[in-house]
This record gives sequence, C-alpha cells and structure tokens, in this order.
Amino acid sequence: MLILGIESSCDETGVALFSTDAGGTLLAHALHSQVAMHQNYGGVVPELASRDHIRRLIPLLRTVLASSGRALAEIDAVAYTQGPGLAGALLVGAAFAEALATALGVPTVPVHHLEGHLLSPLLSGNPPRFPFVALLVSGGHSQLMRVTGVGNYALLGETLDDAAGEAFDKTAKLLGLGYPGGPALAELAERGRRDEVKLPRPMLKSGDLDFSFSGLKTAVLTKVRELAAITDQQRADIARGFQDAIVEVLVSKAIRAVALSGLQQLVVAGGVGANRELRRQLDAAASRARIAVFYPELEFCTDNGAMIALAGALRLQAGLAGKVAGAFAVRPRWPLTDS
Repeated sequence: MLILGIESSCDETGVALFSTDAGGTLLAHALHSQVAMHQNYGGVVPELASRDHIRRLIPLLRTVLASSGRALAEIDAVAYTQGPGLAGALLVGAAFAEALATALGVPTVPVHHLEGHLLSPLLSGNPPRFPFVALLVSGGHSQLMRVTGVGNYALLGETLDDAAGEAFDKTAKLLGLGYPGGPALAELAERGRRDEVKLPRPMLKSGDLDFSFSGLKTAVLTKVRELAAITDQQRADIARGFQDAIVEVLVSKAIRAVALSGLQQLVVAGGVGANRELRRQLDAAASRARIAVFYPELEFCTDNGAMIALAGALRLQAGLAGKVAGAFAVRPRWPLTDS
C-alpha cells in the first residue's frame, strides 16, 4: 500500500509518502516550518498558522510526488493528524486530506499526533521492538507511556502543569531570547558553567512518574530579578542551570519507568528529544542500567508528515483504523490512551 501522510497540527506543514512494500519504506517527505513567520510575534499566531498551511499543502504534495516518482492515482490511503493541536490548523489538514481521499476514492486514517511521535523511531535504521517505554517530550506534552503495540498505550506519568518544551520556551523569553525559545536556550546553555546556578528539581523524589516544570520557570524568574543587570555569562549560567534541572528530572523518571515496567527499551520522541544534553545524559544513565535507548532521526523530532504516514500505515496493517472519506472532525484535546 501507498500511504500519504499530512501533518498540520501547529506551525509545521508536513507531507510524506510511505510504502508498506519490503517491510516499509519512506519514499519521500517535505516539510515547511513557519518559524520565520511567527518570530515577529514571539510565538505561534493560530490564524496565521492556519492560513499558511493552506498555502503550503499543495506545493508540498507536488514536491513529494515528484521526489518519489509516484502518481496521485497510486495513493491507497490518506493519513492525517486529527489532534491534538490548534483547531484551525488541524481543520486545514483534515479538510485537505478528506477532500483528496474522496476525489481518489480511497480511505482516510485519522492519526493522533503523539502516536506519530512515539512511533517515529521506527523510521530509523535501528528501530525498537514492541513493547517499550516511551518518553514523549515536546512543547505541549511531557508523558511516559508503556507501548505494547500499535494502538495499545498505557499512561505511566505526565506533567501536572507546563510541559518540558513549554518550560524551555517560557524560560527563554525570561532570558530575552527569541522564538523559538527552546533551541535558543539549549544553545546558550552550552556556554554556561555547571552548578554555577542551582535550581530546584521539581518532583524528582515524588515517588511517582509525574512531572511539574512550572515552579522551575518561576525559580528562573526569581533569579533574574535578583540580578540588577544580567551579564551574558550570567544569562548562560542560568540557562545551563535550568537545562540541567529539567534533564535530571526527565532522565531519572524515564529510567525509573523502564525499571518499574520490567522492560529494557526506552524510546524518546518529540521536539525536546533533539536536545543534545538530554541525549548525552540519557545515554549514560541507560548504559549504566543496561537499557537500550532509541531516538528518531533529528529531522523527525519536530512535527513532520513522515511520522503521520508511518502511523497511518501501521494502523491500517493492524486493522485499527481506516474509514470512508467524507465527514470528519478534529480533536484539539485528545488523550493518547483514547486513540
């Protein structure tokens, strides 16, 4: 089967073509980021995001078809992100996918955005095998899941307030960094001095697998206010202290989740999963605990169409999804365990 994947949940428009032949092959994918457009506003403007998705989908589809050497008529199903995400942005992708599938006479596969992320390491050359524990860390979500198979997910722990990526972005703004804040803060932290600025490790010893990062952001605000005129080095030190705190909590909880599950594989997915320090610390801790860690390729850490095409293909193969194209709804708020 040939599966077209469409992602439009926030500020990236992604289109990809995935073939189930020969064990599964990503034939082509194309992505447009709206970062430059939203920079002037310091964050994502939903209306602008939706309008830009409308402009990008058809050109990206043409690019993917040309790159893969396949024709529109060869597509067997269209997968798209149904949620969670920005309602308007989701509607653009869903309407486009349903209309295209109706015209082609093929089924659609509505996909949960987080399912795409947690399955994205399966696109790598060294994929994990079910079952495994997944650490999902992005701008909107920080969760630990037990993944038994496609569509079989059990929540082990989640953030009680700000997600890790959200905390990165808000803290970056406190430090006067531009949008997107997360990558900018991580880069600044590379120049910071370890242990120069000590910040709390929220819920590190809570005894459960939940997270809380709102208080950490407040601790940074307090530290910034204590400094009458913050220097570049002090800014870098604060960034380093903040990143070290988040990484320590994420690593500790993830390793503990794997130990409690009785499994030996950990998958890390989502935009924060690209953070170099998080990867370094996780690899070291996993090696000590004799746990195998799997990451998506860096190009698939952020939102993309490839992960949606893959998730759609796997759901079809498992007999879990697929519907006649036409009527549809989006789900801006949607627990992964209900997918």
